[in-house]
Parts: sequence; structure tokens; C-alpha cells
Amino acid sequence: MNALFPAFDSHRIDTAPGVQLSARSGGDGPPLLVLHGHPQTHAIWHRVAPALAKHFTLVLPDLRGYGDSSKPPGEPDHANYGKRAMAADLLALMQSLGHTRFAVLAHDRGARVAHRLAMDHPQAVNRMTLLDIAPTLAMYEQTDETFARAYWHWFFLIQRAPTPERLIEASPRGWMQATMGVRGDLAAFDPRALAEYERCLSQPGAAHAICEDYRAAATIDLEHDRADRDAGRRLPMPLQVLWGERGIIARCFDALAEWRRVADDVRGGTLPCGHYIPEEAPQPLLDAALPFLTASA
Repeated sequence: MNALFPAFDSHRIDTAPGVQLSARSGGDGPPLLVLHGHPQTHAIWHRVAPALAKHFTLVLPDLRGYGDSSKPPGEPDHANYGKRAMAADLLALMQSLGHTRFAVLAHDRGARVAHRLAMDHPQAVNRMTLLDIAPTLAMYEQTDETFARAYWHWFFLIQRAPTPERLIEASPRGWMQATMGVRGDLAAFDPRALAEYERCLSQPGAAHAICEDYRAAATIDLEHDRADRDAGRRLPMPLQVLWGERGIIARCFDALAEWRRVADDVRGGTLPCGHYIPEEAPQPLLDAALPFLTASA
């Protein structure tokens, strides 16, 4: 991993009882929290981190349950893998590094955690770029056959333990190829990054943690999202949403319209790629995100 981030420092920081996040930091400038998705780690950012580090002090954690971060057993209501708990991890991480207010760039599952972070702690987030998601509640409430076939893993991972865990553990490489190959071009990935994803997926507890992340998304996270909607709570900070023109978000959802239902200031559009934007289209991502993110500097 040092080969992918040679100029970055490593950290392991307590963020909750029994939970430590593994993270890297580097660069110079205002703080930018950068979050990965499933089934990946912070390694997804290796192609854009050097350019971002010229403008920002980057903090690149592995989310709770992913990479080299802690993988606690799931609770009966899945709350310790709810996005509220995972967002609290990130706030604690940033505060421990001396950052009380920061921008966020997040992909996939990390973008869902970022949504909750910004909703629960709006004073901490000054602006945010989210990659290739629509709000979780909108995606579940608008599920149709096209979406369910493309995002079949959403509905597999939420099944009762330990069935999905056992199947993932039987072939971590097969799981990675089955999920990532459907939503992106595996030929676009650096072999070192793919090896890192496979290493982390093979760790004890990784499969269970992934399933708990998705089980929480289908249960307690929806409760929190509905409570926000019922109370009229909205994201107040500037929000940029970007999605792959060849991906399922583009096919199944009006991303801008859905984010405007939950946020006050939304802009964005498509990029020439599939789901895995930081690895498939690093330069278009930088061209779109840097002007927006640096506006807060």
C-alpha cells in the first residue's frame, strides 16, 4: 500500500469504544475528508490523491468494517453499522487530527456515510462532493426490476446471517469480481489496488462487516432518513453530485432531482465512466470536483 501513497502518513485512531479507524493523511491546505465505498478501501483514491494533495490536507480513512479498520460484530438492530455510527467515527477521526470543519469527497458507501455526517453534524462540513449515488431512501423506495437486477448485491447482503457471509468468505476474489465487474471495467483498475481490495476482503470479520453495513442501510438508516424527511431537515452546505454516464444511477434515477429533495444547494452531472469514478475517470473527476471543492478554501 505504501507504493500507492508514498508521501502519506499512516494513522490508527480510536473513534468509538472498541473501534479504531485506519487512515492516511497528506498534502497541504484546508482539510478534505475522502471516503471510499464497497468492496474497496481508501486505495480507490490513489490516482487522484497526488493532485488533490496540492490543494488540501487529505484524510483518507478505511470505513468501519472495511480495509484495516475495526470490524466489530454487528448488533441485533445493526446500529453499530448504521451510517450515524459510521459518521460519528469520521467526526472523531477528523477532530483527533485537529480538523473541526472540512470538505468531503465521497464515493458509494462512503457517500452514504457522508450524507449522514453532513445531516447530523452540518457545522463540521463546509461543502461536499458525492459520487455515483442517489439518496438511500430514494433508491429503496424507487426500486424497480432494472435496479434490482443491476444492484442485486444490495438484496443479497441484507439476508439473515450467516448465509451471505459464508458465500463471500468462500471466495473473496470471486465476490470482488462479481460485484465490481458488473458496475465497472476491471481492466481500468491498477493490479496493486485490486490486490489490496482482495487482501482486505479476506480478513476475518470483513464479510460480516460488509453485510452489516448493508443490513443497516435497509433498516435503521431508512428510519433515520425518514425522520429527517418528516422533520424537514435538509443539507445546508453546497453539494456537488457526480455520476457515471454508463452506470445504474444514470439509468434508474434523476440524481439531481433526488438530491434537491434533501439539500438546498445542489449542482453536478455525469462523467465518462461507470460506477468506479476515481479509478475509471480520474482526470474528469478532478476537472469537475476541484473547482467546486477549492471554492471553500
